[in-house]
Amino acid sequence: MAGFDKVVNTYEEAMAGLEDGMTVIAGGFGICGIPENLINQIKKMGTKELTIISNNCGIDGFGLGVLLEDRQIKKMVSSYVGENKLFEEQLLSGQLEVELTPQGTLAEKMRAAGAGIPAFYTATGYGTDIGKGKDVREFNGRKYILEESIPGDFSIVKAWKADRYGNAIYRNTAMNFNPMAATAGKICVMEVEEIVEPGELDPMYIHTPGIYVDRLIQGTFEKRIEKRTVREG
Repeated sequence: MAGFDKVVNTYEEAMAGLEDGMTVIAGGFGICGIPENLINQIKKMGTKELTIISNNCGIDGFGLGVLLEDRQIKKMVSSYVGENKLFEEQLLSGQLEVELTPQGTLAEKMRAAGAGIPAFYTATGYGTDIGKGKDVREFNGRKYILEESIPGDFSIVKAWKADRYGNAIYRNTAMNFNPMAATAGKICVMEVEEIVEPGELDPMYIHTPGIYVDRLIQGTFEKRIEKRTVREG
């Protein structure tokens, strides 16, 4: 990796510098558009006491769920949980701290962090447990609570295609949280299905500009289906 060229050749290089106790922001929704190989590298490294910011914690044995197996996650900040038995067990036993956050608020926390905005007011959560202890302001007759942004030490994201400079395109619903997550980490690591040369991608369709990306790696992906529902014959 040199200059504008963001490409690294190994997952060890991609996640170099990740240490115990850091905060990692992960893109994906369910197991759609998740940086599965970067997650597997974190498991391989054995890094512990991590705070993970992500919509959810994957499923048992796949995605972020694999980091629960060796108790590498200290805290999850998420919007949706319920597809992971091990997550439930660790939450109920007090081994895992969980901060539930409304989905739109979580997305804005990431976006705001990437924009250098330390906090913002939102009506979501006012008058509920989410809003307890938070600053309240009234705008145009409506109450809003103050939410802080959530910058990370690392952000890990999955895109469909990128050029060597890190300019990236997400495909269909795999866009989800990835564009916001990409901007919110001090170090953004992106894995993609295909890397092309600069100039091959139409600038009109770039979702994440390369300025946000620090390391880029091409991988192969399982693309597992979270729940398969079929009609009886």
